[in-house]
Amino acid sequence: MPADRNAELFERAQRVIPGGVNSPVRAFRAVGGTPRFITRAEGAWIWDAEGRRYIDYIGSWGPMILGHGHPAVLDAVQRAAREGLSFGAPTEREVELAEAIIAHVPGLEQVRLVSSGTEAGMSALRLARGATGRSRIVKFEGCYHGHADALLVKAGSGLATFGHPTSAGVPAEVVQHTLVLEYNHVAQLEEAFSVHGRDIACVMIEPIAGNMNFVRASVPFMKRLRELATQHGALLVFDEVMTGFRVGLGGAHAHYAKLIPGFAPDMWVFGKVIGGGMPLAAFGGSRHVMSQLAPLGPVYQAGTLSGNPVATACGLATLREIARPGFFDALAAKTRSLCEGLAGAARAAGVPLVTDCEGGMFGFFFAGELPQNYAAVMATDKERFNRFFHAMLSRGVYLAPALYEAGFVSSAHGEADIAATVAAAGEALRA
Repeated sequence: MPADRNAELFERAQRVIPGGVNSPVRAFRAVGGTPRFITRAEGAWIWDAEGRRYIDYIGSWGPMILGHGHPAVLDAVQRAAREGLSFGAPTEREVELAEAIIAHVPGLEQVRLVSSGTEAGMSALRLARGATGRSRIVKFEGCYHGHADALLVKAGSGLATFGHPTSAGVPAEVVQHTLVLEYNHVAQLEEAFSVHGRDIACVMIEPIAGNMNFVRASVPFMKRLRELATQHGALLVFDEVMTGFRVGLGGAHAHYAKLIPGFAPDMWVFGKVIGGGMPLAAFGGSRHVMSQLAPLGPVYQAGTLSGNPVATACGLATLREIARPGFFDALAAKTRSLCEGLAGAARAAGVPLVTDCEGGMFGFFFAGELPQNYAAVMATDKERFNRFFHAMLSRGVYLAPALYEAGFVSSAHGEADIAATVAAAGEALRA
């Protein structure tokens, strides 16, 4: 294959697609260089348009928990496709997938299927406002909940002021009810509820943030968040698009429930793993809250392709595989092995690097300690990350092309893949 095939495709793409990509992070703007155009994938590997193979730690940004081309998933998708690509009518598989999701998430009673995480997030937000009769919402700096207007917000100048749009095309009046707080800042959270508590419809949070690399909500912070939401009648919404069925079978909710007795959010947003790599997401909560949705209640939400029969087949097959005994123990062990290997390679090279992981999700920072919020993430060594990214790419390891994104390990990653990655990191860090 031509050695410059990726560059040729990128130049061609830029003539017909804004920036040459259909999602901004794919453009390599953060790290520089030419994006790789992927032609195929198998197991833990992907191949680019020039025939180069990479160990894949993006996994389609999280969904490919079984790796690429798992036989059970492929078989389910092929059978479903032969039966029909889309009906615009109910199917039994929609019911089965909803039942499977609910079975693994204690406290979740009903879900509605949609086609993307953004759609699920914006629908959950509307439902929370409709169920509470309130308008104001709280989110946290560095957490991403999709590109709905009300959620593309940066912090205001103080707790008396609400957010400012982070994208052109979002009118200020659209985000005037969105309050953006600092992640893991308990005192600020308490002040926000003291000032605005009676007007807050919901607090939406990534319990383990994957859009500022990998940052966990501390247990004291999460415990106080739950207490304040309950006290003031606001709904706590867990955005588990990334963490759901990825950090464990019960998601981040199950992780925090082990640490905080009786803990549970009021609503959930899911995506990625539940679709197995196809466009599918969901939002849900108690039967009482979900009864506010049309056709039962006054909160409108709809989707032509919601519950697509091929996507639900893909998601169901994925959930069946990851529910097998021992699956997450093995996956977590692989992820820990990778993180320990990266940290060890950095120590040997005399480079400050810290890592963290949960289940099949991980992150690393060129810093002396793990960041606890967005400002701390932004203070880590971005230029060193960019150099490391390209050094790893040249050695056949495909990491997220931005400092701000978490990484993902699949069940298809073997010991040899982990060892090769750590060896490549050692070379890259020494260089």
